Amino acid sequence: MGIFGAMTTAVSGLNAQSYALENISGNIANSRTTGFKRVDTTFSTLVPDLPERRALAGSVSSFSRGTNTVQGDFIASQIQTHVALSGEGFFAVKQRTSFVDGAPVFAGANAYTRRGDFELSNNGYLVNGAGYYLMGYPIDPNTGSASGSALQILRIASDNLPARTTQQIEYRGNLPSYPLTAQADAQVAGSELLSGAAYTGATIAASDEAVFLDRTIAGQSLTIYNAIGNPIDIQLRWGKTSNISGAETWSLYYQSDSAATGAAPKWTRVSNAVTFDSSGRMTAPASGALSQVFTVNGATSGTISLNFGLTGLTQFADASGTINVNTLNQDGFPSGTRTSVQIGEGGRLMGVFSNGRTVALAQIPITQFAADSLLKRRDGGVFEETLESGQPIFSDAGRNLVGGTLENSNADVADEFSKMIVTQQAYSANTRIITTAQQMLQDVINIIR
Repeated sequence: MGIFGAMTTAVSGLNAQSYALENISGNIANSRTTGFKRVDTTFSTLVPDLPERRALAGSVSSFSRGTNTVQGDFIASQIQTHVALSGEGFFAVKQRTSFVDGAPVFAGANAYTRRGDFELSNNGYLVNGAGYYLMGYPIDPNTGSASGSALQILRIASDNLPARTTQQIEYRGNLPSYPLTAQADAQVAGSELLSGAAYTGATIAASDEAVFLDRTIAGQSLTIYNAIGNPIDIQLRWGKTSNISGAETWSLYYQSDSAATGAAPKWTRVSNAVTFDSSGRMTAPASGALSQVFTVNGATSGTISLNFGLTGLTQFADASGTINVNTLNQDGFPSGTRTSVQIGEGGRLMGVFSNGRTVALAQIPITQFAADSLLKRRDGGVFEETLESGQPIFSDAGRNLVGGTLENSNADVADEFSKMIVTQQAYSANTRIITTAQQMLQDVINIIR
């Protein structure tokens, strides 16, 4: 029985090493496959139930050991929708089963993969190189909030980004305590002020513009947008109307009609009551903001909050005699078409639009399992949930998603060659066992002869 047992054990060794070689072969074949996770081989002893001093070394059985949690090297990609996962986790994907009327049809359970070479298809889906469709949470580009909480196949619409009317202008800076207007003369008291009957009303006539410009300082300009996205260019000017200590006041104007002539209004006053105390702090408006509807050359905006903040607008001495604007921006924008899609921070899929806006379109979650290595492998570098792996847990990607990058296979060819040499030696040694046992059996047969 010893010789036959040795032959049987050697055959089990041949089978085990053959199994290991097959895994090595698959690892080498997939050494350039994006997101591939190599399969290592482990061996387990099989021993008969014998007394202690008669115990045998036993035969061997081979098993696969997954490396789903072992990360491959990152390689840079020029395609912005390519994405790699740093750390543990998977992308949730779905396989297309057919096309109906040009639209993909999906069926079956969700699959999970590390292969992140996703690209936009002609109908707006994100599909990786193995043909699997990315899943996530769509985001309304207008509100920035997720559309529902159920995981779904992401489809990026090519719709225009709607225009947003300007609702707020943030304006922060310092007005000089002594404005150096064209009329200002240090030897003439009050020459720096905007005074006179022509400037006490809500508008400035075109015929009075020349003197008005000489008695005010530029407040810069910016473009705002109305409800349909039409741009409205506004030019601002400041005029100091009182230099009474503790209650120094300014008026803010904007050009309302650049083509006005004669007695027609050309500049419109936003407010005549921006007041500063003796310390240069703004005391009015108390809220730190003014409300205004701007009408420029016939185009009208909505009601806009001109927000200075409680401490954002000051009146300190400035040798330049001009306003020093620290912040001047607004929150409106025109309509835009989508020009590209890219992966942003936090696992958000971002749409880049022709109006300069970058807007979140979808959220890509990370899928994790209690036992990643117990997932079932399938074609295309995907895995399926099993009872042993546990149910999927979806979480925010945080900084674990790296856009414009791919995860390479974690199979190292040099390492696989080393394992192949060891496997070959073990296989050859097992064949020698069989050859030796055969010779010993031949000797037994020769005894009988």
